[in-house]
Amino acid sequence: MRPKVFIDGQEGTTGLQIYERLGGREDIELLRIDPEKRKDAQERKKLLNDADLVFLCLPDAAAREAVALIENDRTKVIDASTAHRTSPGWVYGFPELLAGQRQRVKFAKRTANPGCHATGFLSAAAPLVATGVLPRDYPVTCYSLTGYSGGGKKMIAEYEGEGKDEALDSPRIYGTTLRHKHLPEMKALSGLDEPPVFCPIVDDYYKGMASCLMLHNARLTGKPTAEDLCEILARYYEDQQVVRVAPFEKEGSFLAANALAGTDRLELSVWGHEKQTIVVARFDNLGKGASGAAVQNMNLMLGFDETAGLAL
Repeated sequence: MRPKVFIDGQEGTTGLQIYERLGGREDIELLRIDPEKRKDAQERKKLLNDADLVFLCLPDAAAREAVALIENDRTKVIDASTAHRTSPGWVYGFPELLAGQRQRVKFAKRTANPGCHATGFLSAAAPLVATGVLPRDYPVTCYSLTGYSGGGKKMIAEYEGEGKDEALDSPRIYGTTLRHKHLPEMKALSGLDEPPVFCPIVDDYYKGMASCLMLHNARLTGKPTAEDLCEILARYYEDQQVVRVAPFEKEGSFLAANALAGTDRLELSVWGHEKQTIVVARFDNLGKGASGAAVQNMNLMLGFDETAGLAL
């Protein structure tokens, strides 16, 4: 019998992207809600409890309410909101990130899908902390460039609508209060004592991300070079299918933030020299940064091949 899957909030950007990845699959049964009843609590409750696995593509408060509507101990949940990313009893849905994380996701009843900026930061920082290279008390800084689709339907309409504001033609720094909603998971999953000083930037292109971790090598354990750090990360992610590390290059080049748009994988590139290093994670904010990661987690939780339906 095929497992039943329900996307609660399919009309949003993440929900639509998940549906695109699942719509043609024959190994699951997608449950659909009547568009006229998508805000009907009783109809949603029925589908939430009928499903073997549910994707929650909702605002935080609505995601918490949806979880409360599930009355059985069988339905598995993948929450794409920020509501449960550091909550007890929830598994963080980044299978490659830490030792044993893939198995935790595989056997989870409740999985919190990572934030897009957090995915980029953690892919670089968490392995270096876990291997002891990056001290837990290191004052980390990070900036992360994203396409405007990361802002959802409202921001997409602002960038693509008539009478577009000229300010949208240039990169825009935001999160200037330094309290971005991804910071709690960035601290908790990285193993750092303090969250990074984090600067997100949105620009006039549809999708794709480049998250950059900047390091002074003399402050790292063993004072590794940039090339050493590349080798450490390459070994950490060795044999992974979705997360890859590019070979070290001594010559600089331009790095396009949308280079992996349309894929569900993430690539780390390491640049620098003996004294300083940057680690750049590039991926699609709608892929490994959201919907692709959600489908990867679903595959693990339902016992499918981990990369089924993904574009690698």
